[in-house]
Amino acid sequence: MLQEIILAGFGGQGVMSMGQLLAYAGLVEDKHVSWIPSYGPEMRGGTANCSVTISDVEVSSPIITEPDTLIVLNRPSLEKFEKDVKPGGWLLINSSLIDIESKRQDLNVLKIPATELANEKLGNSRVSNMIILGAFVGLTRAVTIESVIGALKKVLPEYRHNLIPLNRQALEIGIELAQEYHS
Repeated sequence: MLQEIILAGFGGQGVMSMGQLLAYAGLVEDKHVSWIPSYGPEMRGGTANCSVTISDVEVSSPIITEPDTLIVLNRPSLEKFEKDVKPGGWLLINSSLIDIESKRQDLNVLKIPATELANEKLGNSRVSNMIILGAFVGLTRAVTIESVIGALKKVLPEYRHNLIPLNRQALEIGIELAQEYHS
């Protein structure tokens, strides 16, 4: 199994957190991983993206030029990275914030109104990234939800562990959306 992912959005949307969680989840499962962050000039509101590789064998290069999956949280990221996804790859879009359609007909596209779902179902838009991460986990099975939760326990400081149940709920919503896509 080899899964190369690019995650992109504005700073402050949790792009780097999602990437870190995927990489840590892969480590928890004894997989080979890489995580490369890339920031725009501003920390919040600027562009941010990261590349994550999860593999059963050693990762020969952490540089991703043709991702299997693209997760985008804003329109500029879709416009910038969509062309790079491998034909037949996955495109996960936060449709709450992206008002255009994919230009590609050769991709599996899952539009998720993540911000709306996070507000309506969980009362907290800040976990919208976790809904999309859950959808990725449900679609690809690159890592398990339990590994992502285990990674959260390592990444979050102890005083933030009270947020783990909320994050689990968001992940589960995403997994359900992925299952609906396949049914």
